[in-house]
Amino acid sequence: MARRLRFNGTGSDGDGCPAVHEDVDSGEVIVQGVPLTDTEDLEQLRYLSEGEVAVAVPRELLVDWAPKGRTRQVRTIGLDEFGALFRKFEHTAWRLETRRRYASDEVGDRWERFIKTGLVAEDWSEETPTRAFRDTVRKQTALGKRIERVRIVDQPPTVGQRYLLDGARWNIASGEDIRNMWRADADRLRLPAEDFWLFDSRLIALLRFDDDDRLTHVDLITEPAEVVRCSTIRDAAWHHAVPWRTFTAGM
Repeated sequence: MARRLRFNGTGSDGDGCPAVHEDVDSGEVIVQGVPLTDTEDLEQLRYLSEGEVAVAVPRELLVDWAPKGRTRQVRTIGLDEFGALFRKFEHTAWRLETRRRYASDEVGDRWERFIKTGLVAEDWSEETPTRAFRDTVRKQTALGKRIERVRIVDQPPTVGQRYLLDGARWNIASGEDIRNMWRADADRLRLPAEDFWLFDSRLIALLRFDDDDRLTHVDLITEPAEVVRCSTIRDAAWHHAVPWRTFTAGM
């Protein structure tokens, strides 16, 4: 079975080599670079066995991108504390939304009406968590802050994805900027399966779900290499994703 490798980063010149990857299951680190071939150089290496290859990489590559510990330092928070992050961020809140289903969407009259009609109706008078979140979005974006999402969509879209596609009009009316991307394109770009928010390019909120697609808790990560990795994912996803109105018009 092939390893599950995560790209950590590359050198500052950005040409793709040398680079560091990490095995997400074993924690092993894979360093990619130009092999040493000079005989005199190789003779100075201890314990280099037959079939092994030595590579030379800049010191900065390992300092910047090699994992700093076997277990990443995270702080787990509950959903109430997670919700407070949307009132505290200073500049940007950005989301990569990767899942095929969110159990929290399938509760209440809005979901039932969608199943019957195929359309998401919005009642702004409802005292619901959705209404509270949209009020927060309006307040924050009125201050000039940005709230953005890229949603990955299967072909054909799942029921949950169709619900989000139709309901996005109400998120956008509240002040969010939403773009979409087909999963095939996300796979081509090697976007991860992780579902996360990135706040102010410094704090990752990694969303954790159970086997029934229910959001259970959130892991906060501030490790610089991970923040840079997620920022790189954001830049690639945002560049290649399609604005919601254009994406839905083409479906």
